[in-house]
Amino acid sequence: MREVSAVERGLRKVTLPVCALAGMVVVSGFFFGDIVGGIVSGRAWLVVSLLFFGSGLSYLALLPGEADDDDDQFDIGYLFRIRRMGPVATLRNFFGRHDPVTFGVPVLAIVLFIAATLVAPSRTLEAVKAADGFVTGDMGWLFVAVMLLSLVYCLALLVGPWGEIKLGGPDTEPTYTYPVYFTMFFTAGIAAGIVFWGPAEALFHYKDPPPFFGAEPQSGAAITGALTYALFHWGFSAWSAYIVVGVPIAYFVYERGAPLRVSTILTPFLGVENLDSPWCRLVDLLAVFATIGGIATSVALVSQQFLTGSSFQWDVTFGWLGPVVFVVGLTVIVVISAQSGIHRGIRRIAAINIVLFGFFAVLLVAIGPRGAMVDLGTRAVGSYAVNFVPMSLYLGDGWTWTASNWSWWFSWAPFAGLFLAALSRGRKIRTVVLTGLVATSAATMVWFIILGTTSLHLQHTGTAAIMASIEAYGNSRAVAGFPVFSALPLSQLLMFLFLALIIVFMVTSADTSTLVVSILVSKRGRAPTTATIVFWGLFQGLVALAVLLTGGEEVLQTAAVLTGGPFSVITLVALAGLTVALHRNERERPTIADRIRSALGRETADGVDDRSQ
Repeated sequence: MREVSAVERGLRKVTLPVCALAGMVVVSGFFFGDIVGGIVSGRAWLVVSLLFFGSGLSYLALLPGEADDDDDQFDIGYLFRIRRMGPVATLRNFFGRHDPVTFGVPVLAIVLFIAATLVAPSRTLEAVKAADGFVTGDMGWLFVAVMLLSLVYCLALLVGPWGEIKLGGPDTEPTYTYPVYFTMFFTAGIAAGIVFWGPAEALFHYKDPPPFFGAEPQSGAAITGALTYALFHWGFSAWSAYIVVGVPIAYFVYERGAPLRVSTILTPFLGVENLDSPWCRLVDLLAVFATIGGIATSVALVSQQFLTGSSFQWDVTFGWLGPVVFVVGLTVIVVISAQSGIHRGIRRIAAINIVLFGFFAVLLVAIGPRGAMVDLGTRAVGSYAVNFVPMSLYLGDGWTWTASNWSWWFSWAPFAGLFLAALSRGRKIRTVVLTGLVATSAATMVWFIILGTTSLHLQHTGTAAIMASIEAYGNSRAVAGFPVFSALPLSQLLMFLFLALIIVFMVTSADTSTLVVSILVSKRGRAPTTATIVFWGLFQGLVALAVLLTGGEEVLQTAAVLTGGPFSVITLVALAGLTVALHRNERERPTIADRIRSALGRETADGVDDRSQ
């Protein structure tokens, strides 16, 4: 049990009463609508709501818990240690503890990009759009091919002999219980994207049907195809991007003694002793770029969703100050959670996240169109199974949604894969794949069936004018969920839970990504310091705010797509390296077919023995 510092004790004493007082105002705002916009202005309510969520989550993070900071060096048994130092030692050693390449280059490059958007916004926008057209258009085939290959590779690990490998050795016990293992990876890997797109993606495919199905817009025939594509974009293929990065890192860390870094995937080509080469620094550098780009873009998008939802609920405006207040508030929560460590803030907030996620889904099933969920969900899953391969290969008729979506998942792969590797000590590779691919995909697809079916049903039957609301907000996808919930019973409770999920899901991803980036920029073998974590948490927030204020929704999504491009190529390197290593070291491991034949042979021999007696 770690003794918290005096600062943490003081913060904890403040956060609990603040949470209670702010909570009364927030709850009153939902159930007594005249309070917001009348007694309390929209901006004041935003500040109070952030105080409520932030103080509550911070209190959980600051409670005493298991130590994350016993040593400055990484222990293979527990890879997410934090080095805590006093103020003087922090200032003296801050730059000396960091790799100058992986720390300095991303900071400089991102600052220059932000400066370009401020000095020449139109030219920067044109350049970003041109790059996006090349990536999703000319190079779209690469994302499609790599993602399909990744899924096939995951299936091979699942059913093949290599799935029996226990990471860390046969006697190694898992660091975390299975519920904690699943919860932390799922909530970190999916982020608020599942909240942002849950009620929206199928609806937009219904409005503009994918050419693959050839349906008329907003027709009955378009409904099944719309939900099918939502399941496809958030199902097995997407999650495989994390597995094919995480499993190679885990194998080389626990079986070969390599450091916990994304560049560890180069171990079979360079050897463990040469993992400080320029090639390794390049891989880690790209991982930092992808993580910062992916997370900052997601933070900016969910800020739009939270502010748009608040505006829809109470008809208030926030102006330019709204995004600033939201991103600053979210960043403070992320920094407090990340610096508290994985055993305290990160794990506890992930637990709150999964409980809210499950409760919201169950509540929506209870009060939503259950018959439509069963009927459309069954048809969409069947269509997904039947059309999976052709959909995985489809790029015709200017269809770029799939390529853009895959690139976004690849931008998250370095941080999510490294986090999965750190959590997976003591697990069989088969268990890692079952959890990171099958269990997560199942949870995600159930969510999209529930929310996607609800939004499609309400729109198609005319129960709610969801598309009209979206058009009223400038065709912003961020508003899609709120007219859905306003048309259902218990709408105020649904709105409250949905806004809470936006914040909690984003915190569980951003605090983990902050910790991962802090590891990647620290010198090899050195645990990141609290100062490093605070710096990168603040930097992610600054990037999110800058992109949000200068770019808008289109540039936000384009930025996320561009950061994932290089990592689709690195994924191929990871797969090649793992294949080489497993072929060298695990060729004697019996296959499932060998075990079946062996079992049948023993049964036959036992039968012969019985008859001979």
